[in-house]
Amino acid sequence: MVDIGKSGAFQLGSRQVKRLGYGAMRLAGPGVSGPPKDRDQAIAVLRAAIEAGVNHIDTSDFYGPHITNQIIREALHPYPDDLTIVTKIGATRGAEGSWDPAFSEDQLTQAVHDNLRNLQRETMDVVNLRIMFDVHGPAEGSIEEQVTTLAELQYQGLIRHIGLSNVTPRQIEEARRICDIVCVQNMYNIAHRKDDALIDMLAGDGIAYVPFFPLGGFSPLQSATVNDVATQLQATPMQVALAWLLQRSPNILLIPGTSSVAHLQENLAAAELELPQEAVAQLDRIAAAS
Repeated sequence: MVDIGKSGAFQLGSRQVKRLGYGAMRLAGPGVSGPPKDRDQAIAVLRAAIEAGVNHIDTSDFYGPHITNQIIREALHPYPDDLTIVTKIGATRGAEGSWDPAFSEDQLTQAVHDNLRNLQRETMDVVNLRIMFDVHGPAEGSIEEQVTTLAELQYQGLIRHIGLSNVTPRQIEEARRICDIVCVQNMYNIAHRKDDALIDMLAGDGIAYVPFFPLGGFSPLQSATVNDVATQLQATPMQVALAWLLQRSPNILLIPGTSSVAHLQENLAAAELELPQEAVAQLDRIAAAS
């Protein structure tokens, strides 16, 4: 069995979590909408992740919507004592599958209650506020009102810890004046490294950074470089991308998602892949050339 503990652990709020977790978005149907083609397989993936030692699951009630959280509950409830479930709020799904802002106090409050109900929890371990000024990436704008709403829900005992997603450094600074922030979730990978300085700053403050799309937005040439390194190391491109992230900074937590047990095992095996310096240098040249 893969030893994901080799990748180490990091403090996420009040919990120590292993750095290789699981992202539940792919448990929903095509386009992150509707039920999966094989619900039993989705349940099997979740149970296999827990059996492999995963103790950090990233989800959202707008995956499906509602379906992904309901599958997590069916597969894992009652939950292991050491399992940390992180959710996102701040968006909703439109009738045609669009991702729309859901930023009002009432919408954010309802979203927390929806997560609690569908996951069958009394308190959410971590709730990330997903900023929706631009669905495609971080965009400036005050988030004081939204973070204040989450801080009130935290005071009520519905949330243990608060995180942010799709945010700028200025928004993180604004939020930290209101409450403690335990994690930041942005797009970051070998080819897209705009958050390099942010990651280092957060690491110094003990705040987790959770990148999504580890192989997202690559050009054919960039993908070819990753493929070459993977071939040299007898690994998959995804394993190389995940291993690079694990070696990038100790505060990086990974949440690769899949609906396949076989792919889950492949992803988790990245914990045992150590990239030699020559490979790291080859991969670092991807961002330097872009």
